[in-house]
Order: sequence, then structure tokens, then C-alpha cells
Amino acid sequence: MQSNQEEVPLKKFMSLKLKWSVGLGTGVLVIFTIFAILLYQSFATLLLQQEKQYARSAISTTVVRLEALNSELTTTKVKKELMANIQAFTNARENESTKSLPFYSDSVFVNLSRKNIGISVYNLSGDEVFASRKAQVKFNKNNDIQSRVIKKNGHTIYATTEKVRSKQTNQLLGYVQVTNKLTDYDTTMNKLMLVFMIFGLAAALMTGLACYMLTNWLLRPVDHLNETIEEIKVDKEGDALAKVRVPISSQNDELTQLSLMFNSMLDQMQGYIEQQQQFVEDVSHELRTPVAIIQGHLDLLSRWGKDDPEVLEESISASLQEISRMKSLIQEMLDLSRAEQVEINFKNEETDAWELGLQVFNNFRMIHPDFTFVLDNDLKKDTMVQIYRNHLEQIMIILMDNAVKYSRERKEVHVSLSRDSKYVQIAVQDFGEGISEENLKKVFSRFYRVDKARSRDKGGNGLGLAIAQRLVEGYHGKLTVDSVLEQGSIFRVTLPLMNKK
Repeated sequence: MQSNQEEVPLKKFMSLKLKWSVGLGTGVLVIFTIFAILLYQSFATLLLQQEKQYARSAISTTVVRLEALNSELTTTKVKKELMANIQAFTNARENESTKSLPFYSDSVFVNLSRKNIGISVYNLSGDEVFASRKAQVKFNKNNDIQSRVIKKNGHTIYATTEKVRSKQTNQLLGYVQVTNKLTDYDTTMNKLMLVFMIFGLAAALMTGLACYMLTNWLLRPVDHLNETIEEIKVDKEGDALAKVRVPISSQNDELTQLSLMFNSMLDQMQGYIEQQQQFVEDVSHELRTPVAIIQGHLDLLSRWGKDDPEVLEESISASLQEISRMKSLIQEMLDLSRAEQVEINFKNEETDAWELGLQVFNNFRMIHPDFTFVLDNDLKKDTMVQIYRNHLEQIMIILMDNAVKYSRERKEVHVSLSRDSKYVQIAVQDFGEGISEENLKKVFSRFYRVDKARSRDKGGNGLGLAIAQRLVEGYHGKLTVDSVLEQGSIFRVTLPLMNKK
């Protein structure tokens, strides 16, 4: 059966750095484009208004001049009125005395001299009687639109039309049309468009490049993370998990924290693997002995022992004892498995530590009359802790049972119950053989026994303290031990008090 990864083809890989670079570059390009469009339109409006003003000034000046006439416009009258100063200008220019002539301030002359302004005059029939330049737009006297901007042969042309009426009689004399070929406008706007395009593309490319370099630096821990995962993935000898770790950068940011957490997770995984291996070895060892004993007795009975009542009784008794040990071991393994799920199944349970502490203390004092039990109780009734009753009882039984088992000449066990504002503390102290500093680090490990031979004689499987620790931690508490070799040990359980609502 193939895995889902083999069944579903992966999409083409695209680097996160490339995505960010392209995305940021595109974003900058879009923002710059919007800004450029607004700026372009503002410039276009400003320049167009200026060109329109030239055309309106020209038609206004021309109409004012022609209003002085009292009859329909003709070629002779219009030329006489509009071109009267041209010959004087020519003579003055030859005499280099144009500065003294008034037509430099003549608005008609100024408008006629503009290179892109064309003034056309029409009679009442719509026939052209005067044109300073060839008309760019065909005149139509029936056209109601006085001003318009048109595109012709790739050029922008502004045309405006106005009627000429006699100043004295208000009689219609003809029409004036001014066209302004916006050559400078078109040139300026084309150059502006080119500049915006070049700057926009350059800004997008530079932003994308800068973003790629920045993300390449920022995401270096992610690259290290990928390299570490790949190195562990392709490892065939199985020792990469124990050796390979993600290099820690000096950036001290979220990605650095992620690398630290990943390394911590690898350490935990390595610890779990080692514990699993040790667990399998210990379980195999623990089960191998009783199975071998049972098998030996059965072989003995199968050969000749069944005919000997003494051998038969001894074999059956030994086999039952080993089966009892195996049953106890399996039960403790089940308890350990359940202890790792208490937070899910018993998270809202509560127990009176005062009442349960007294109960367990009295029970042990009754079943071990040869021991001296001392209770130091600072609790009051209804001191509720956040734990399932049976689990707290199981923890105390494990600790007190160990205290009894590992006591020597001084058969005395001290139990103390105390509290502060947030926690209840239960301490169990014995005066037995104690635990060395080296063994203190392993005392809560599964199947670990300080003296395996002696523990086996006392019926221990090395799972009691592991179960107790998992139970305590499942309720957000803490189990600690202090011990001095040949003087005894003290185990402390700290559990949170129930919050008073």
C-alpha cells in the first residue's frame, strides 16, 4: 500500500523567497502605477488647461476685433482688421526697432504668431474668408459643440468656435474657429509616460531584488531547518537524529526561537526513542524470566514431574507466582499508559487532600504495625486539590509502599501535609538505604530499580515511580526527590489547589 504522498503528486515547488519577492515587487509596481496615473492625469489636466487658455485667448481677442465691423465678414475686411500691423512689424524688424512698436503688446498679433494656433474666420454661409494656418478641423456652422478635444493622425487637437456679432447692432456677422495642435502637450505626455514606465519597472525590479536578498537573510534559519530535516530523512544508519541539530543564528527572532524549539523537539524525540528501546529491552527482560521459569517447570512436569506430588506442587506454586508477577507487570504497564492521558479524561476532578491523606496514613499504620508512622498535618478539612481521588490515593500508596520497602533497621516513615496560597505539598520520608546522586536522575524512569535483585525480592517492577510522576504531571503538579545514600529519601508531591469561584 502506497502512502498518500506517493498517490497524490506534489505541485511544482515555488520558493517562499521568490513568492515574497514577486509579491512585493508587484505590490510596489501596482502602487507606483496608481500614483503615476494620478500624477499623469494631474499633469495632463494642467497642460491641457494651459493650451486651452491659449486657444480661448486667441478666439476672444479675434472676436473682439471683428465685432467692430458692421456687416458680414469678408476676406478683405478681416485681413484689414487682423493684419494691419504685419507690414509695420516687417519694416520695424528690418530697422531693428521692434522694441519701440506697440504690436508686441497686440494680442491678435501674439496669437497669430503662436506656432500651433490656427485662426480661421467664416462668413454667414460657413465659407472660409481668412485662415492664419490650414484648418486642422473642418468647420460646421450647425455644430452646437463650441469646444472639443479630438485625436487626429496621432495628434491631439483642441478646437473652439464662437459667433461674431456686431458690437453696435448685435447682428450676426460670421464665425471664428481657433484650433490648437497640442504638439508640445503630446510630446510632454509621451515623455512623462516613458519616464513613469522606466521608473516603475526599475522600482519593481529593485524592490524585488532587495526583498529577495532580505528574505534570503531572514529565512536562513528555515534553510537550516530544511537541511537538518533532509539530513535526518536520508540518513540510513539511523544516527543522524542523535547528532544533527539546527544551527542557531544570532538574529534572536521568531525563527531563532523556532530553531531552538525544533532542536528541543529533536532532543525529546531522541529521548523517547532511547526510552522506547530501553522499555522494549526491559519488558523483554522482565517477561523473559517468568516465562523461562514457567516453561522450565512445565518441561519438568512433562518429562516426569507430574508423577511426583512434591515436584508437581512445587512447579505449580512457582508457576502461579510467576504468573502473578506477570499480571502485576501488565497491570502496571496499563496504569502507566492511562497515567499519560489523565489531562484528557480527568481534567475537572477534585479531591480533599486532608481527608485522603489521613485515610492512606491510617491504612498503612494498620497494615504495617511493625513500622512507626509520623504525620505532620497542616491542612484543614476541605482542602481541595485538582486531581482524581483514586489517582491521588495511588500516588501516595506508591510513595509510602516504597518507603516501607526500602527501610532498613530504622522502620520509621514520616508523612507531612502542607499548603501555601496556590499549592498543596505531600511529603513522604523514609530512613532507609537512600539513593546515590547518579541514580537520582534515573529514579523516575520506567523499569529502573536501584537494587534490581532486592527490588525483585520485594515484588517491585520498577514502574511505580514512573506511574506516580506521570499522574502528578498530568495534573500540572510536580514530583521531586531528595536523598542521601545510607540515610534515606524524601519524596515531595506538589499539586495545584482548586480555584475558588
